Amino acid sequence: MLAELHIENFAIIERIDLQLEAGLIIFTGETGAGKSILIDAVETLLGGRAEATMIRSGADQASIEGVFSLSENVRNALLPVLQREELLDEPDQLILAREIRTNGRNLARVNGHTVSASLLREIGEHLIDVHGQSEHLSLLHVRQHLSLLDSYANVGTLLSAYRKTYNTLLEVRRDLTELRHAEREAARRIDTLTYQLTEIEAAHLRPGEDQELTDERNRLANAEGLATLAQEALLALDEGTSETPSATDLVGQIVHALHSLSRLDTSQTPLKDQAESVFENLSDLSRVLRNYLENIEFNPKRLDQVEERLALIHNLKRKYGDSISGVLAYADNAQTEIETITNAAERIQELEADESNLLEELGKLGIALSQKRHQQAGKLAGVVENELEDLQMSQTQFKVDFQVRSDPQGVPSADGVRLAFDSTGLDQVEFLIAPNPGEGLKPLAKIASGGETSRLMLALKNVLAREDQIPTLIFDEIDQGIGGRVGQVVGNKLWSLAHRHQVLCVTHLPQLAAFGDQHYQVEKYLDGGRTITRVSRLTGDKRLTELAQMYGEISQGTLQSAREILQAVENRTHGS
Repeated sequence: MLAELHIENFAIIERIDLQLEAGLIIFTGETGAGKSILIDAVETLLGGRAEATMIRSGADQASIEGVFSLSENVRNALLPVLQREELLDEPDQLILAREIRTNGRNLARVNGHTVSASLLREIGEHLIDVHGQSEHLSLLHVRQHLSLLDSYANVGTLLSAYRKTYNTLLEVRRDLTELRHAEREAARRIDTLTYQLTEIEAAHLRPGEDQELTDERNRLANAEGLATLAQEALLALDEGTSETPSATDLVGQIVHALHSLSRLDTSQTPLKDQAESVFENLSDLSRVLRNYLENIEFNPKRLDQVEERLALIHNLKRKYGDSISGVLAYADNAQTEIETITNAAERIQELEADESNLLEELGKLGIALSQKRHQQAGKLAGVVENELEDLQMSQTQFKVDFQVRSDPQGVPSADGVRLAFDSTGLDQVEFLIAPNPGEGLKPLAKIASGGETSRLMLALKNVLAREDQIPTLIFDEIDQGIGGRVGQVVGNKLWSLAHRHQVLCVTHLPQLAAFGDQHYQVEKYLDGGRTITRVSRLTGDKRLTELAQMYGEISQGTLQSAREILQAVENRTHGS
């Protein structure tokens, strides 16, 4: 329930701080005092439209904050959303906040975390239901009628089974759509993939081949220079000149001298061994160089072949991948895709069979769901008409109208016609009402007045109170168009409703206001030339005076009437 409401600089409200309790909470006051502004503030808090024009003149921003105490049922309903968004701080409490700024930037917060207005609305739908004289009246939205009927008919288990099958069918149809699209493109795609695969396979690529060819091309292109350099090295190593002995001859002389030295001084034997090792290394180097020189190719034809092969590899890499490995991976993927497309017809047949079976199953579940709704719709109409009789609408007829539509892609029915369906079933449901005898039943949204709609919602809420999980209900001027006698009936029903919900009600009828467990007076006054709205809790004589003033000018008569209605309420609600 809504435990605290804090409003600052919203419209003509400078600051209001309310501590709210369970039960029936009444707001009264003169027309224009700001009662509707309170409702507007709550709706803004719940994610409604927020505009800079709502900010009190002279202020930079408006703020609204609500502290909600969560029952176990509401906490369980909100838990998936709060965990998904990582907003769960206190398990038994939730704080919503809204800031409206003059620069056009609006902020929404849940437990101190900034969120979107849409998320605020998603959470708010579990906390408060507002019923008033505006477009926010949920009963005027035909899409709400089916959910109200389902609450009364207790079809939750059957509806869950239906939706599970429905979601599976959607997945199958998505797969079918993709495969059918792929099938239409299959011939062209297979031609393209086959050409690409053939081109890659014909190249007989090897990973690392491009680097090997690049090295070979460098050798072929520079054969003359490589031979010259190798010959120069060999000349210095083995041949030398008449003026300069070869390196091998010089090192041989060193080995000979150190061999003689080591015989005279055996301690220098390691030095002789080291010189012999150098000589052997030079001999190996000479041998390797001679082999290298013999293998240097002066082969322009091979160079052309290498250039062509590298050009082919470059072209394949440009089209299919950054490396030979990438090109080969592309070929593997192309082969897989060809196999997938080739097998698409078989898979389509399987999915079409699945679709047919799911439609059959969905049709059975949808018909069962529809039958249960029809069975309970008549009972709902009867109990609602009984409630409306108490609310001075004794001649009102109420009916739940069912419609179905044909659809070639729909579920099969007993008469062979395929029926349209959605996530809620096969039925399109709308509440019909005939408030005046002889006029015939017509859509509620088109003919019911504001007061009639509010009373109908009150009747429905009383009927559905056991099933309804929304903890707080707000009724804005539900007394429109009714008199004092019916006002007592409405008050009694709201008081009864408040046993299962926290109920906030704006009213002008003292007979209704007397049922309040909490009574707040909304009034406006001038302070320094500024109009300000304030809200005060009334108890004792102040409440008696407010009720008397709602009857008319304060006098002994109106005061006595106020005392009598309070006593009557006391007798009715607590026994005499």
